[in-house]
Amino acid sequence: MKHHKKGRKLTRTKDQKTALMRSLACSLIKYEKIVTTEAKAKELRPYIEKLVTKAMTDTLATKRLLISRLNSQIATKKLMSAIAPEFKERKGGYTRIIKLPIRKSDAAPMAQIEFVK
Repeated sequence: MKHHKKGRKLTRTKDQKTALMRSLACSLIKYEKIVTTEAKAKELRPYIEKLVTKAMTDTLATKRLLISRLNSQIATKKLMSAIAPEFKERKGGYTRIIKLPIRKSDAAPMAQIEFVK
């Protein structure tokens, strides 16, 4: 039974899924817009929005938490100094998912996830 197990498995183990989310989050922070599959984009959205909300409070504890979640000091620095201040007065909904045409090779539904400006 699947009680209290929310989210998509993405056909990966827990460690692989964590690594995937970290990688996608770092890429999104670095480029501010990425193209991925629709399921990965939908799974990334709550992950990155929680990080942006945390990054709004500029403390050492928050910085350490973000470094542990992202495994990247460069991404953490950009998130805290450039991205989070843009959303100070916004209550939520920092990202947008735009559906794209299917991928020709395997017919996977594609999507673009980006920060709302």
